[in-house]
Amino acid sequence: MNTPLRVPRASLQRLRTSVQLNAHLLALRNADLTYVRYASGKSIGDRRERDQPKKKKKARTVFKQYDLKNAEQFSLCDAMRYIQAFEVGRPPNSPKYDLAVRLRTIKNGPTVRNRLRLPHAVNTSLRICVICPPDSKHAEAAKKAGASVIGEETVFDAVKEGRIEFDRCICHQESAGKMNKAGLGRILGPRGLMPSAKFGTIVKDVGESVKGLVGGSEYRERNGVLRMAIGQLGFTPEEIQTNTKAFMSEVKKDIALLSDRINKEIHEVVLSSTNAPGFTLNGEFRSPDSPPTRDLSVP
Repeated sequence: MNTPLRVPRASLQRLRTSVQLNAHLLALRNADLTYVRYASGKSIGDRRERDQPKKKKKARTVFKQYDLKNAEQFSLCDAMRYIQAFEVGRPPNSPKYDLAVRLRTIKNGPTVRNRLRLPHAVNTSLRICVICPPDSKHAEAAKKAGASVIGEETVFDAVKEGRIEFDRCICHQESAGKMNKAGLGRILGPRGLMPSAKFGTIVKDVGESVKGLVGGSEYRERNGVLRMAIGQLGFTPEEIQTNTKAFMSEVKKDIALLSDRINKEIHEVVLSSTNAPGFTLNGEFRSPDSPPTRDLSVP
């Protein structure tokens, strides 16, 4: 009697798998092959390429600027005429004319920042704080120049209590040590009011500094753009022109001071207002179709 052949179960399973695999390969050989593609568009054969991490787009190093060749541009009087149409019915001293200067410059580089007192003051209600001994000659000079808050300990206590009743703050050199010991930086710093020698707000002559602040405005480059209020709605075109020239002249000087560190160029100048859109200026005062300047003076 023949003894039955005993095959281990594991070997039998491998044999079945091998037979099934050979049958499957034979069927594929005789059939029309179709490639399986993933959502990424890569086939099975491109799996290695598909699994590679995607390359990141190269970040811009300069701010994007639009070509002004085909853009509509306006003279100053024409821009004021259109802006006043958006401001109909509003008081002449409430809306402000704003000038935006767009620069061709790289990102993360030195920025333009300065303060300017325009020939025709726009904001005359600026509240100025002067940190100096209250009974000194410096306090008297600051008061005559137009400072609204003057003192040392009284100012420190008011700031710590949260009573910040001023829009600008300057400090005399002799009081800088007391100011630092009072720890006002954590309160005034985030508000941009902390006096600093770097920004010229720790001074020797507080009287002259206050005179420069009264009616003056600060401008600072943000995202390649400088903005500044250059007039009220009731200003005449001649007054807006004078302020615009003063601002642009100062900006060019600031750019020249940075020329050894970074290259900056003026790309576009836009005039707008509180409630009106912006109009790109072409550098001319008025065009042949502009109305008389007396008609652009809001009473």
